[in-house]
Amino acid sequence: MDYPCVQILGIRFFSGTAAQAVAHMRRNGGILIVPAAPALVRLQADPVYRDAIAHADLAIPDSGLMVLLWRFFRGRSVHRISGLAYLKVLIADPSFDAAAVFVLPNESAREKVLQWERTTGHAITAEDCYVAPIYEESVQDRQLLALIEDRHPAHVVVAIGNGPQEKLAYFLRESLSYRPAIHCIGAALGFVTGEQVAIPNWADRFYFGWLFRLFSQPGIFIPRLARASLLPLLILKYGEHLPPLRHDHSRT
Repeated sequence: MDYPCVQILGIRFFSGTAAQAVAHMRRNGGILIVPAAPALVRLQADPVYRDAIAHADLAIPDSGLMVLLWRFFRGRSVHRISGLAYLKVLIADPSFDAAAVFVLPNESAREKVLQWERTTGHAITAEDCYVAPIYEESVQDRQLLALIEDRHPAHVVVAIGNGPQEKLAYFLRESLSYRPAIHCIGAALGFVTGEQVAIPNWADRFYFGWLFRLFSQPGIFIPRLARASLLPLLILKYGEHLPPLRHDHSRT
């Protein structure tokens, strides 16, 4: 391990800036994860997801709730890097342009990426965008694997949501003949392209991004907040250690 980190719930979170995280991924490749609070709770419920998270190469502390809880319970600061802040630095990196494949949740997201490309000048084509199917609990995608092997991008941006995206990234890293940087950034791409509600820089900086998402998608986001309410107990009880897997393996 060649980077500063803080271990929370068994995950080594990168302790640095977004630019340093991007530089690390550019040099080393592998899997970058951005686990939100509901995803951290899921560590006890989903063994496949848990295994994928445990084998990620870099985790950035996106969850404002986790950062605040760690400061409250442990008296230690963690420098938060939001998925949105990380993505903005990534797409500005010279190595990124014309060297990426995007894995997207639906056709609407693909159209938004291509519209965004036309307004920003990034060299992204329809062939660079892969619309993922609905994955089962255990994720394998041979079609995507063949696409990446054929195009050989330096970067793979996986934006299909916490859970499936980390499982997919783990499958890709273990199956590919080379080692690209695989960025599991969830909804952050949608914030940039307009697929999701826009989050102002001040709101992202002061941990209020969740409030904008709550008002824009209450039916989706309220259940996620309910799951996240279990995070304080997990951090208080387990601290640096990975929580045990529940015997029933039911999803949280």
